[in-house]
Formats: sequence, structure tokens, C-alpha cells
Amino acid sequence: MSKGPGLFSDFGKKAKDLLTRDYLSDQKISISTFTQSGVALTSNVVEKGGLSSGDVAAEYKHKNATIGFKVDTESNVTTTVSVTDYPSSTKSIASVKLPDFNSGKLEVQYNHHHAGVTAALGLNKSPSVDFSATVGTPTIAFGAEASYLTSTGDFSKYNAGVRLTRPDSNASAILADKGDSIRVSYLHHLEQLNGGAVVAEISRRFSTNENTLTVGCSYVVDSTTLLKAKLNNHGDLGALLQHEIKAKSFLTVSGSFNTKAFQKTPKFGAGLSLKP
Repeated sequence: MSKGPGLFSDFGKKAKDLLTRDYLSDQKISISTFTQSGVALTSNVVEKGGLSSGDVAAEYKHKNATIGFKVDTESNVTTTVSVTDYPSSTKSIASVKLPDFNSGKLEVQYNHHHAGVTAALGLNKSPSVDFSATVGTPTIAFGAEASYLTSTGDFSKYNAGVRLTRPDSNASAILADKGDSIRVSYLHHLEQLNGGAVVAEISRRFSTNENTLTVGCSYVVDSTTLLKAKLNNHGDLGALLQHEIKAKSFLTVSGSFNTKAFQKTPKFGAGLSLKP
């Protein structure tokens, strides 16, 4: 476990990743390579709904600084610069997406043994201000986050939560959407799944009385193959197979359909990620 309570964005992240990460509804190919000078180059091509899109990204790391550039097929250029531990226990991130100069953003993260704080400011005439804070220990942490719109003087969001962490499990409860919804999740690693895990997440929106219960699991077949599955109370079933073809080269195949409407066409996706 980490030495501190972490950041509010970490609350429920492991459970969410198991239920959503790598599930695909389209076709994607990703190829990465590294130059002798330490520059990482990544190219992505995605086909969705008969339309293709792609991007090319470059990232260079030097000591505690990272500089990244990404150009996509819509002529957007994204630049990101991050610096860690300057000063100590902090991470500063500056980003901008051209040609939209108003998309600039500056974020600072601070991690302490008993606290974690983030602050982000939009670099435009009427910026939004994002702030989050957590207090506690690696075992139990309390946190909150908020976004303030300087253009209107209103809060666009404010959330609060609590997280419990043990070596083989973690649980979290988050009150979100300005108090209109609550999400509770629990993840537990099991030896019977060869290092995999089971997860359950329940969410409720008070304004509509809508409840959603999702359960899922991951199973490590061997050192190169991973299986995942998930199902919610609305009948949405998803499954995923990920196989490491060679070192850092992954083939991912996933599919989903609604068990309450068999006449609907199932959705399938496939992805290929190659890294030397």
C-alpha cells in the first residue's frame, strides 16, 4: 500500500478499472516504440461506427520531467508537461490542446503521509477551479472535491467520500452529483482466481430512484492470459479476453449484449497493442 491516503481520484478506482478498463466496442490498433534517446512513440488507429480516427504521440522523460505531444486526425495538437518532486512530494502538470488556446490547464498535486491535495486552474479569462483534498492513512481516508466556475460564481460539482484499504481488498463510498447520487464499491482479491479479483458496485440516483448493481470478476489463466466478466441488474453482460502475444504486446477481444433483449445485435470489439 502507499504511504499516505492518496488522492480523491483514487477512491473506487481499482473497482472501476476492473469493471470498465480494456472493454472495447470498436476495433483499435496501438503500436509503441522507443528510440535510443529515450523518446516513446505511440500510434493509435480506431474504427468505430464505420468511421476511422487516429493519433500519433511522443513522450520524452528526463530525470523528474516529462514532455508529451499528441497529434490526431482532427488536427488537434495536445502538449503536456509534468514535473515531479519539485518541490518534494509534489507533481505539477501543464497542458494545452491547440488550436483551442482556452483549453490550457495547470494542475498541482501534493502527497503527504496524512493528506493529499490537488488544485487545477483553467488558463483562460473565466477559468474553472478544481480542488480536492484527502486526509487519513493508507488504511482509511476521507476526501472531497469541488469545481468552481468563476464565470458564474457557481459550483459545477462537489463530491465527498470515504475509502477503506487492506492488502487484499478495498472499499469506497462516494456521494456525488451535488448529493444526488451515491456509489458504493467493494473489491477483493482471491487466491482461487490466481491473483484475480471479484468486485461489486451499487449506485443510486435519488432524483430518479434509479439503482444499478454491477458485479464482475477477473481470472488470471496464466502469466500471459487474463479473463474478465461483468453483469448488472439491467441485464448488460460483458466479457473480455486479453492475451500477451509477446513481451508488452497484447491482443484484447471483448463483447457485450443485453440478456433481457436477445434480439439485439451483440457488440464486439478487438484491440491490439504492440510494445517492443
